[in-house]
Amino acid sequence: MNDAAAPGHSPTALNSTQSASKDVKLNIEATQDTSNAAKKTSCLRWLLFLLLTPLGAAGTALLWYYQGAYYGLLGVYGSLVLLLLVKPGFRWFYIAAVTTPRDTIALIAYIRVMLFVKRQERKNLNVGDIFEANVAQYPDKLAIVSETQQWTFRQLNEHANRVANVFHSHGYKKGDVVGLLMENRCEFVATWLGLSKLGVITPLINTNLRGPSLQHSIKVGNCTALIYSVGYRAAVMDIARDLPAHVALYQFNDSVHSPEVTDGLTQGLAQQLNPLLDAAAKDKVAAGATRADHQDKLVYIYTSGTTGLPKAAVITHSRYFFIAAGIHYTLGFRDNDVFYTPLPLYHTAGGVMSIGQALLFGSTVVIRKKFSASGYFEDCARFNCTVSQYIGEMARYILATPDAPHDRQHRVRMVFGNGLRPQIWTRFVERFKIAKVGEFYGATEGNANIMNNDSTVGAIGFVSRILPQIYPISVIRADPHTGEPIRNKKGLCELCGVQEPGVFIGKIVKGNPCREFLGYVDTKASSKKVVHDVFCKGDMAFISGDLLVADERGYLYFKDRTGDTFRWKGENVSTSEVEAQLSNLVGYKDTIVYGVSIPQTEGRAGMAAIYDPTREVNVATLGSQLAATLPNYARPIFLRFLRRIDLTGTFKLRKVELQQQSFNPAASEDELHYLQPNGNYAPLTQAIYESIQRNEMRF
Repeated sequence: MNDAAAPGHSPTALNSTQSASKDVKLNIEATQDTSNAAKKTSCLRWLLFLLLTPLGAAGTALLWYYQGAYYGLLGVYGSLVLLLLVKPGFRWFYIAAVTTPRDTIALIAYIRVMLFVKRQERKNLNVGDIFEANVAQYPDKLAIVSETQQWTFRQLNEHANRVANVFHSHGYKKGDVVGLLMENRCEFVATWLGLSKLGVITPLINTNLRGPSLQHSIKVGNCTALIYSVGYRAAVMDIARDLPAHVALYQFNDSVHSPEVTDGLTQGLAQQLNPLLDAAAKDKVAAGATRADHQDKLVYIYTSGTTGLPKAAVITHSRYFFIAAGIHYTLGFRDNDVFYTPLPLYHTAGGVMSIGQALLFGSTVVIRKKFSASGYFEDCARFNCTVSQYIGEMARYILATPDAPHDRQHRVRMVFGNGLRPQIWTRFVERFKIAKVGEFYGATEGNANIMNNDSTVGAIGFVSRILPQIYPISVIRADPHTGEPIRNKKGLCELCGVQEPGVFIGKIVKGNPCREFLGYVDTKASSKKVVHDVFCKGDMAFISGDLLVADERGYLYFKDRTGDTFRWKGENVSTSEVEAQLSNLVGYKDTIVYGVSIPQTEGRAGMAAIYDPTREVNVATLGSQLAATLPNYARPIFLRFLRRIDLTGTFKLRKVELQQQSFNPAASEDELHYLQPNGNYAPLTQAIYESIQRNEMRF
């Protein structure tokens, strides 16, 4: 913090705007310099290649003429080796050698996935068809297990048939939309599966939503009905009269004798589903019911809504096949594996990747109503799980638990998921004796999906350096603040070089289940995720909005989300990197870092919100600890100790409200601190805040 502005840098109201444009200009110039250097190197290689080609040909011809065919062939071989060492170069051969095993395994898996999906497409099969084949093969095998339920494939199918018959008798047909608001339980899967047997689309609604957000999800999904479990009765009744008149409500109860059965139903707003199910046929779906085709919509899965209201992403039967089969073959799952997922089933990770192993491959899946860090490996040991799933911050929560006997006394051979930070990766696998980690990356609505199939620490996937065209995903140059692609003179995008951050994209190919972009129900929102004229005029790609970086071997690493990188003291600050370091220092507590504006100051100052309701973090030593781990420009200027925390269903911290409240003590009751010139943090009072606002304190 400085008391006076540096000479020649007096603050103005235009500073922040000028800084933003200056940052973009500097970024573009830096990118152009990198691009120019790469082009010069390439030109020199080509020049040398062109000079050596005629010389090699002449030398070979002379050898052949004077020494005979044997020496002539040796000359051909030697010339080719020499030319290949120049272009593409020796390093290319080394990279090809060390990455060929990885790429070969991935290529075989990709072929198996495509054959699997194409086989279902050729026969026009849907998810229900494959599931019923597994029911016939394993009728008494456990399909889904929880703390309180154990359902076989037969039981799951019977409940699904009951659901299908109830809604068929109520006039629902192919193309209708029936929302589902239910906790993790066997009936959740059976309900949407049963509706799919009629061709009915099921939006899987986040159970954490209340009020306007819940109402929005029902409306944006164009629901004609909503099935909800009794535990969410109050949330539904709060918005029931504000829903469109045509939306029918069905309440599912844990027991027909539940005391809550009549509460709310007597108002005539909803009808009880349990007696309807009990009276319905369970052996098969009624004759005359419509069925879904392979390309039809199956469910809507909502984005987590970390930056706004949830958006409904479209999942077709074909896409469900591709996602579940993709991770099955790529990570080497076995049909006799027992999977453990404590994730919410209304998201892709739990509801497609894990549940898909039961529906499509006949495996057993263990679910849990709510995630428990201390109960994670205890559950795995109890149910003899061989593969377990994580997401977001789960691994950090689990690692923060006290040592326990079941930490290593389990049968888990592999964990898979996304969000295992490299800072804790090694400690996690060593403490819990995990042989393999399958880290993946992807968006529910997108087609840019990758996986780390060889447990390379920190990598979220890879792109082949030998044959990148087989799976057309790329990292392109883009503005880190806005995510907008940086285009060359021809108006096209350019690939990033090694260790150069860029935005991750996936080429769109219509009709290809791997490359299709289905987007959201809201077509306007979908259009914002598509970039045109990428590498040639007229082509299209899904743009993820995430910044990734590739190493020399093609491994990809998550860098940041566009918009989450902010500039301070002339440097770009990566929020995810600061979060990782800070979280380690405060005992793996939930941490979120974001940039906030200070009046008449260029850039944005870093602010960290730490969930610490019992105030365990020692602020007196935190400043020196941060100074030892982070560069000066990356250290948070402001700290906020949260008394409560607001997480999404995928354990992501919500950022919008925190950014809006900034470092104003009057905006919350949380404890605030600011960074002093001596590197220590001091309480941020209202008087200090007002002094900062008057530009009496400079940072």
